[in-house]
Amino acid sequence: MKAKKANPKLLAWIDARKRHHLSYAQVQMARELGMNPVTLGKIDNHTQERWKSPLPRFIEELYLKRFGKAAPETVMSIEERAHLERQKEQARRAAKQHARETA
Repeated sequence: MKAKKANPKLLAWIDARKRHHLSYAQVQMARELGMNPVTLGKIDNHTQERWKSPLPRFIEELYLKRFGKAAPETVMSIEERAHLERQKEQARRAAKQHARETA
């Protein structure tokens, strides 16, 4: 069986994390806020536009404003999340295969 490639949506978040120097918690906050990883560069333009706050601080401020807490209760990296999704999918397929064999 050939190896499955990672989800392109998660790859975009990994790239955004590296490009904008975000922590795992900040990436999770941005995902929960519904931000688009491709357009984070527009928000992160604080060197040319001095009135903007840096992207990590901006994400934290928005998260606090919307959810009323400083950070998510459990922080999980994108890689861990992808690994859990793969495990869940494999378990679902195995259960489905087992149901077919017993029926």
